[in-house]
Amino acid sequence: MTKNTADPPAPAAEPRWLQGGELTAWMSMARVMARLLPALERELERDADLNWMEYHVLAMLSEQERHTIRMSVLADRASSSLSRLSHVVRRLEHQGFVRREPDPGDGRYTLAILTPEGYEKLVASAPAHVEAVRRMVLDPLDPGELEGLGPVFDRIYAAVDAAERGR
Repeated sequence: MTKNTADPPAPAAEPRWLQGGELTAWMSMARVMARLLPALERELERDADLNWMEYHVLAMLSEQERHTIRMSVLADRASSSLSRLSHVVRRLEHQGFVRREPDPGDGRYTLAILTPEGYEKLVASAPAHVEAVRRMVLDPLDPGELEGLGPVFDRIYAAVDAAERGR
């Protein structure tokens, strides 16, 4: 019979509970996350017959050279799985707003291409969407708050991205 000489397991560390300002900030952010995208999406669906992800994909494609990007890159930039993005792009294809083609430089990849009709849809949809973003997000903030917001969200995004990639 062998004797177990291993040290006993260390007691579980006490959770790092949220305190004071941390809890207040988290609860405020959670309320915004729960309501902002659904509110913007309702307006997009009402005004443009697009959901938020469809609009986001059209907007990202419009910013690319020749309105073209690899699906895998688009999925990453959209913070989406390739599978979810494929469903979104399929819906946009059926409406004539996007088409897909094999990448001529490397046939293992697929390109998403914004069609002229898709660009027209985006141009027609953008003014109401931008106004909603201004009304819900930008207008309530003073210039100093707005200036500091981008770097804060970039740091939070980087932490979320690192956690997701570390799974």
